[in-house]
Amino acid sequence: MKLTAEEREILRSYEKGGWIATKKLSADRKELQQYAKAALRKDKRVNIRISGNDLVQLQHRAVHEGIPYQTLISSVLHKFLNGRLVERGGAAKKETA
Repeated sequence: MKLTAEEREILRSYEKGGWIATKKLSADRKELQQYAKAALRKDKRVNIRISGNDLVQLQHRAVHEGIPYQTLISSVLHKFLNGRLVERGGAAKKETA
């Protein structure tokens, strides 16, 4: 069976131990489904000005996460407003509660 380049990369990362099993699969799945629904339910537009450097960093992070950068921005704002991000040492991080 021939694998695509993406499939080979996934296989390599798995073989190197880059994948771990989640202990709370159904909770994680439910959380991700809520994010997806929220991402699709956009009914308002916002225009903001940010520094070019911040935009580049957002775009790099979004590529790393595999999502569009505007979706990443929306997700971060949503998590912050719902108390799921807390400030720590000048940077936001996800709570581990």
